[in-house]
Amino acid sequence: MDPLQRRWAVAGWTVLAAIVAACVLSMPWSFGRVRVGEVDVPRYAASNLQLNLQPPAWMLLDDDQRARRDAAEAAGEYVPGRFLGTDALGRDALARLLAGGIFSIAVGLAAAAIAVTIGTLWGALAGYAGGRTDALMMRTVDVLYGLPSILLVVLLSVAAEGIAARLGGGSLPQGAGILVLFVAIGGTSWLTMSRVIRGQVLSLRAQPFMEACRATGVPAHRQFFRHLLPNLVGPMVVYATLAVPAAILSESFLSFLGIGVREPVPSWGSLASSGLSEVNLVVSRWWLLAAPCAMIAATLVSLNFIGDSLRARYDPTASRARW
Repeated sequence: MDPLQRRWAVAGWTVLAAIVAACVLSMPWSFGRVRVGEVDVPRYAASNLQLNLQPPAWMLLDDDQRARRDAAEAAGEYVPGRFLGTDALGRDALARLLAGGIFSIAVGLAAAAIAVTIGTLWGALAGYAGGRTDALMMRTVDVLYGLPSILLVVLLSVAAEGIAARLGGGSLPQGAGILVLFVAIGGTSWLTMSRVIRGQVLSLRAQPFMEACRATGVPAHRQFFRHLLPNLVGPMVVYATLAVPAAILSESFLSFLGIGVREPVPSWGSLASSGLSEVNLVVSRWWLLAAPCAMIAATLVSLNFIGDSLRARYDPTASRARW
């Protein structure tokens, strides 16, 4: 790994750690419950319509905004923070941004874990079995490759909504909807992983240590779990770091379309979707769009830098220079 690539990797780790730490360490505050009227709700969902579209702290309040804020404070009503202002429903934009990071990153990690698990098992079994089994399994992958992945995710989400409506007579619960999103994105992202792992397994099977295993009568399951899988850790780690940003981007795109995480639960994609309507030629509240987009961009770029560095580190043809 050359020095420039190493510096970009360190920068990627630093930015990603800062974003994750900010989202995780702020959970007691962003997920903490506050009283709105007669009910206690999480801070990211607490609204005060009297304080809608308040500007961030670095911008000055006009007379009307100051009067509304003073009246809410005097009446003892819920008053959201001002660091990023409030959205159209009077909710704290900073609390929703940090809480949305938890959901977006969780979707990315869970979907990447599902994709790596399915892709590794499918590709390893196909490469190890060989013959007709290999041909049948990889032709299945080829067929799935011809289908648009986003369309499959949308169809799975809509199908889950339809099943919930028929069984319970209502919409899909928020927790179940997020779980369906995990499975839908992860279940359509394992195809490339399976091809990569299959190629690695075919290469490893021809290595002398695998021939020695077969010559000494090592059982097939022991060959697979004790000798093949440990040698696949490198490609698995590299692909996982590249699958996480793809999953986050898919979740953001679906939430932007209103299919992913639903209100009042925030995600960076849904925040960007709602912030887009506040950017216009009359009164442009650009910070409501810029903040979630900046978090998405910083996370994706950092993960790509990390993935490139891990690829260079685990590539057998690359330099073995240590960090």
